[in-house]
Formats: sequence, structure tokens, C-alpha cells
Amino acid sequence: MGSLSIWHWLIVLLIVALVFGTKKLRNIGSDLGGAVKGFKEGMRDADAPSDAQKRELPESNTVDVDAKEKARSGDSR
Repeated sequence: MGSLSIWHWLIVLLIVALVFGTKKLRNIGSDLGGAVKGFKEGMRDADAPSDAQKRELPESNTVDVDAKEKARSGDSR
């Protein structure tokens, strides 16, 4: 019992086509392709930060500058 030859795969494909029908197999293939495409788009969107995320990040320089100015002026509140 070695590996399956091309004839074995053709017979399996023929039996699957007879059991499920070509229309149902076509629908399954298109659904699977749509799912893979949606997954790829989701991964691409997850890698790139959105505009809303860019705007939400505060400027850290303003806090540091204010703290340094208070330290220089001697304000010890």
C-alpha cells in the first residue's frame, strides 16, 4: 500500500461529485474562497492602525514640558 495514484484521486473525485452534486460543490468552493478573502482583509486591516487610533494617542511631549517648567519655576504643589 504505497501512495495513491492519479487514478485513485479521480475515482474519489467522481464519487464525491456524484454524492454531493456539482452545484453544491461549487457553492462550498465559493464560500471557502470568500472566507479566505475576508480573513486576509481582516489581517491586513489589523496590521494598519486606523485614523481614529492615530488621533486617540496623546502627545507625551506636553506633559513632560509642563513638568519640566514646573520644576524650573519651583512650583511644589
